[in-house]
Amino acid sequence: MAAELAPRGIRINVAAPGFIQTPIWERVPVPADVVTALTKRLLGSVPLDRWGQAEEVAKAVLFLASDDSSYVHGSEIIVDGGVTGTMYGGPIYRG
Repeated sequence: MAAELAPRGIRINVAAPGFIQTPIWERVPVPADVVTALTKRLLGSVPLDRWGQAEEVAKAVLFLASDDSSYVHGSEIIVDGGVTGTMYGGPIYRG
């Protein structure tokens, strides 16, 4: 899409969120202790050692939608607390 739409002045980018704290975690249809264990394990792989917030993803999207990103095209902004960029940098991997 990026190559096809560039001549029309349409920029194509994507924001890819990681583990984001949203209300859906409160509605998971499994026992609370399972959710707690899962979230502990997931967050252990995040180098910043915390949940991402929806507002942080929104700010990345707002940047992509703004004139501040007028020369950003065909890009992916990863908003995941470092999971992708430092795969083994999370607390569970630290010795």
